[in-house]
Amino acid sequence: MSVHTTTDHTPRPNSLYDIGMTSDTNPIVSLVEFTYKKSVEIFGENVPAEYVYQVKKGAVRTYKLLSDGRRQIAAFHLPGDIFGLENGATYRSTAEAIIETTVLLIKRQSLETVAESDAVVIRSLLTATTKSLQHVENHLLLLGRKDAVEKVAAFLLEMDERLSGAGSVTLPMSRRDIADYLGLSLETVSRLLSQLRRAGALDFVGTTHRELKLLDRKQLLAFNLRD
Repeated sequence: MSVHTTTDHTPRPNSLYDIGMTSDTNPIVSLVEFTYKKSVEIFGENVPAEYVYQVKKGAVRTYKLLSDGRRQIAAFHLPGDIFGLENGATYRSTAEAIIETTVLLIKRQSLETVAESDAVVIRSLLTATTKSLQHVENHLLLLGRKDAVEKVAAFLLEMDERLSGAGSVTLPMSRRDIADYLGLSLETVSRLLSQLRRAGALDFVGTTHRELKLLDRKQLLAFNLRD
C-alpha cells in the first residue's frame, strides 16, 4: 500500500470512539492517520483488504473500470464516512482521494478481533454496513431513472444533505466525477446544470463552478420525485 503522509503528524487516536464506533469496553486500538494528495490511490481493486478507513477531511471516490475502459464511480465518501469494509479477502473497487484527503485507518484484523468479544462493536459494524447497502440501493435507483435531469437534481439534493450545505454546497468532485457516478456524459451534466441555473433552481458561485447555491429546493425535489 502506497501511503502519502503530511509532515505534520497530529496526535493519533487510540479508541474506536475516535471513528464513531460505540463499545462496551472502549478497547485501545491502533488507529493511524494518513493524508493522501489529490488523485492518489488509497487502495486498488482486488488487492488484499487489510484496512478499514474513515474520511477525516476531504473526499474519496471508489470506482471500477469497465471492460470498454469507461469508469463507473460507485460512491463518494465524505467526512465521517467509513469505507473499505469488505465481506471478502480483497477490495472490490479502487479508492482514490478526490482532493487532498486525511483518513483514519485501522487494521481489519484488529477490528475483527475486538468485535469477537464486544457485541456493541458488532452492532456498530452492522450499522456501517447497512448504511453502505442503503447507499448502494439508492444509487441503483438513481441509475435506473429515465430522465437525466432527475439524476442531477437528486445528486445535488444528496450532496446538500451530506455536506450540510443548508443551500450552499461546495462540491469536492469534478463534473467528470459526477458524470461517471450518474452514468451520464460530461456534456450532459454540464448542460443540465446550466439548464437548472436558467430555470432558477441553482446558481454558481466563483469561477470554478464547484460551489453552488440551491435557490429552489422545491423545484429540484419535484424533478427528484417525478415518475
